[in-house]
Amino acid sequence: ELWISLEEHQDALELIMSKYRKQMLQLLQNRKGEDAEPALKIHQANSLEIESQIDRICEMGEAMRKAIQVDDDQFFKVQEKLAQLELENKELRELLSISKESFEVEREDLPD
Repeated sequence: ELWISLEEHQDALELIMSKYRKQMLQLLQNRKGEDAEPALKIHQANSLEIESQIDRICEMGEAMRKAIQVDDDQFFKVQEKLAQLELENKELRELLSISKESFEVEREDLPD
């Protein structure tokens, strides 16, 4: 009888320990979720802040690209205008040279 009673007691104890382990495992899993939740919220908040900063950086980059494009366009316009003025200057100098030569030829042809 003692032997049977001991086996029944061990079976009951194993059943109790089994239920205890399940409850502890469940408690630890719930606690891990609770422990991770504040960190997860902080991580999400930081992610949103970083995403916002990335968006601002992208906007600034786009503004810089537009400014560079405008600057390049202005530079090319100035270069074009400069080339045009140099060409006009060269043509005017040639006309002036021709005019001077014709004036000198006329002076030479005139009697003193």
